[in-house]
Amino acid sequence: MLISLIVPCYNEEEAMPLFYQEACRVAKNMKKSHNADFEIIFVDDGSKDGTLHTARKLHRQDDRVRYISFSRNFGKEAGIYAGLQAAKGDYVATLDADLQDPPSLLPDMLDTLLTGEYDCAATRRTTREGEPPIRSWFAHKFYQIINKMSDTEIVDGARDFRLMSRKMVDAVLSMSEYNRFSKGIFSWVGFRTKWFDYKNVERVAGQTKWNFWSLFKYSIEGIVGFSTAPLVMAAGLGVLFCVLAFIGIIFVIVRALIFGDPTSGWPSMVCIILLCSGVQLLCTGIVGEYLAKAYLEVKHRPIYITAETEADGR
Repeated sequence: MLISLIVPCYNEEEAMPLFYQEACRVAKNMKKSHNADFEIIFVDDGSKDGTLHTARKLHRQDDRVRYISFSRNFGKEAGIYAGLQAAKGDYVATLDADLQDPPSLLPDMLDTLLTGEYDCAATRRTTREGEPPIRSWFAHKFYQIINKMSDTEIVDGARDFRLMSRKMVDAVLSMSEYNRFSKGIFSWVGFRTKWFDYKNVERVAGQTKWNFWSLFKYSIEGIVGFSTAPLVMAAGLGVLFCVLAFIGIIFVIVRALIFGDPTSGWPSMVCIILLCSGVQLLCTGIVGEYLAKAYLEVKHRPIYITAETEADGR
């Protein structure tokens, strides 16, 4: 039985050796308890530090370590997809290099899959200690919004850390869309999932690559990728303002017939025009976001481009 660990890395030079040590410790224990062999696939997402050099070094000292290096930064989603494509394991895990996803959970996760009742063992954080309160608040609101808008349920606090059967991995790989949101994809493909709760763990080294703006853009990707509700909302706003405009026209005509046509009232008219224009631009932006996604999909560009792997022998 082979277990593949997929570890997307972007500027994780400091964390990688620590992750490797912890993964080896878990692998040694699981070799005894489950007779499981491991491979570790580091996916270098166009890092600007020594991440690639570290991956080469770890591969030279341990042939269980493999690596994929991108030609530039394509994003974590591309890293996960590349790792899934390269994985040879009967079971495949995705987790971060900063040890915020504890490899020590892997034995219990594997036991769950070996029962045959589940195809996925996933993790979720029960706390967000160490995060700014405003960031935690927006994260909770994101999960609430996307679950109301989408038929695909995304669990609040869900991490990318999960262990999957080969059957589920193949299902995820069959979804080769360019605009990827893994949390949504993992949920969309289905299969029975058991959730493992754990408290938030601080990074062992380095700094997070996610700031508020990048998380905001990522949330938009998720909403647009798994819900058409914003388009319905835009159409609803259009209908609402058409009705209000029709009522307003009737009101103006009636007032002109009864009281004449005074020139006063232009400030309120300007406010109304600005409001309607703002709603129109908002709706146009929503439609444009969906159109942009369709535009990128039909171009059929590769999700990532590989510059180097362990097979190149450097």
